[in-house]
Amino acid sequence: MQIRPFELERYFARHEFSAKYLLGSSDPEAMSIADLLAFEPGSEEELKRVWLGYTESLGDPALRRDIAGLYESVAPEEILVFTGAEEPIFAFMHAVLEPGDHLVVHFPGYQSHYSVAQSRGIEVSHWHGNPNRNWAPDLVELPELIRSKTRAILICTPHNPTGYLFDRSSWQQVIEIARERDLYLFCDEVYRGTEHDPADQLPHLADHYEKGISLNCLSKNCGLAGLRTGWIATKDRDIYNRLATFKDYLTICNCAPGEYLAGIAVRNMPQIFEQQRVRLVSNLNLLAEFFARHTDLFSWQRPRAGTVTFPRYLGGSALEFCDWLVAETGIMLIPGTFFDMPGEYLRFGYGRASFADALARLDAYLAG
Repeated sequence: MQIRPFELERYFARHEFSAKYLLGSSDPEAMSIADLLAFEPGSEEELKRVWLGYTESLGDPALRRDIAGLYESVAPEEILVFTGAEEPIFAFMHAVLEPGDHLVVHFPGYQSHYSVAQSRGIEVSHWHGNPNRNWAPDLVELPELIRSKTRAILICTPHNPTGYLFDRSSWQQVIEIARERDLYLFCDEVYRGTEHDPADQLPHLADHYEKGISLNCLSKNCGLAGLRTGWIATKDRDIYNRLATFKDYLTICNCAPGEYLAGIAVRNMPQIFEQQRVRLVSNLNLLAEFFARHTDLFSWQRPRAGTVTFPRYLGGSALEFCDWLVAETGIMLIPGTFFDMPGEYLRFGYGRASFADALARLDAYLAG
């Protein structure tokens, strides 16, 4: 299998653990094991008793029940637990799609949303967000991208790297476009729970479309990337069985302590989301003030959700700026090149507790 290097991950590999100030990361402030155990008295002793043998390949039954409780109508047997979110994306592209198929992908986006498919001979069309409309994609354009060989549409909401959030009407229109053409609809929902106003939160796709696949994990909304726990929810039994079969050739099963800790997180998601939301909104307000001071260098529209935003850099090449910045100041931003958007765009991430300090340092450097 020939596949492009994952450019974003290679950039992180070079700088993430050496840069002093991370201003481009998409994961929010991480929790510790102690933080998580504090939600449920007695859980520390329970963790010590977790059996370290093989676990059930579909996911721990108790965890699947807890996850199913997050949905309106999804049953535990419609939940398949994976190692993070990358594994189910990889599995979907291999187990559900075939060489010669056509996939429509929300763009710009996370590279694995399209590179894995392209590596298999699946043709990909990009459904572009409009930077002049706060990155909203054109719903009129979507049906025009669909062909006779189109098998699936992939969307991400809240969106990485732009922070775009579909409104309920637009989201429903995407479902109807897929339903009318009998297409799979894969919705990356890993940033669900980061809406800056909880009233803007969309339902889970798997509750509303019979051929829908909802992807989620605990990394981007809870700050628990180290648990490496993700899952898909779907009512389509054929998709479920295909993914479960393919998983046997990947991780086979999940980490037992990770699944136990993930259960605590899932049962306490409202509190975790609120903790993260307070920080996100506070940091975003600081970022808005920063951009207001630097209109000569950045053009920006405030997102309604997520942990990231994707402003336009007005000073030349965003890649050159980011490379210079991390080398000279230790401040790491992510150039749009790594989302196949070379030129002027770059990603800020505003979910970390260190954000205010890092932003102040960038502010000082730009002020001279």
